[in-house]
Amino acid sequence: MVVRTAKRFDQRFCSMFTANGKDINMYELMKVTDHCFYIQSPAKIGLIRTGEDQVCLIDSGNDKDAGKKVKRILDENGWKLQAIYNTHSHADHIGGNQYLQKQTGCRIYAKGIERCFAENPLLEPSYLYGGNPAGNLRHKFLMAQRSEVLPLEEGCLPEGMEMIPLPGHSWDMAGFRTSENIVYLADALSSRETLEKYQITFLVDVQACLDTLEAVRNMKADLFIPAHAEPTEDIAPLAELNIKKIHEIGDIILEICSRPSSFETILKELFNRFQLTMTFEQHALVGSTTRSYLTWLTDQGKLQPYFDDNTLIWR
Repeated sequence: MVVRTAKRFDQRFCSMFTANGKDINMYELMKVTDHCFYIQSPAKIGLIRTGEDQVCLIDSGNDKDAGKKVKRILDENGWKLQAIYNTHSHADHIGGNQYLQKQTGCRIYAKGIERCFAENPLLEPSYLYGGNPAGNLRHKFLMAQRSEVLPLEEGCLPEGMEMIPLPGHSWDMAGFRTSENIVYLADALSSRETLEKYQITFLVDVQACLDTLEAVRNMKADLFIPAHAEPTEDIAPLAELNIKKIHEIGDIILEICSRPSSFETILKELFNRFQLTMTFEQHALVGSTTRSYLTWLTDQGKLQPYFDDNTLIWR
């Protein structure tokens, strides 16, 4: 496995796809400093050297196959995996947990609610669906394999590593700052390309997400590594773009609700506005996010929910 150096000063980014969409750089180990790395993958995996041959991971990839690829990187470099620190419990970040834990005996840590979801993966599709999830939602992209997880607290981190609370995208999401001033930001931000393509990105708490983005916008580090965007020395422009998009979505929902509307009408209008295609999975993901926006706008006094003919209406 070739270990490449991430060139911080020209913000080098490993393209994940060729022009025809073929995967070319997945699971390539990128060196940032002597002790800080990341694995280029659909959701970047952080790797920190904590000793001569000991490492810890920040997240584990999206499934067992991802875990196998990570294990291959560890073996090729002679590294022993001591721990995995999960930023949050979404399946694309914890999907490799079970395989790596069985193969290495490593400890796994997650914070608060994220630990509960990682140990009880059925909670994720159940939460999204609002009940016992249909079979359409019981797949590896929404439901990882169970792993044994310990509470993520400051005392369990390697020396010099700091946990950064990043709630909003998920309930108790956390990022990490290393002793070499490298910050791993999990899913606190979406890339410009993702915002332009999908418009509405998943979140559970709009106000918490905005507060997190404001905090991130003011952070300083030698390099920021978001899970789904380019590593960069200056995170402020992307944070500002994400903040702007959240307010834009809020304004669109208010516009829709200028005529009293049911939830399903609001959701349909959002899909039509952004030319999105409704599927069972997207109904759950975007639907959950839309409900979070409705809560936020109601808390601000900008929306009023009421019932008409046994139908919940928003205006």
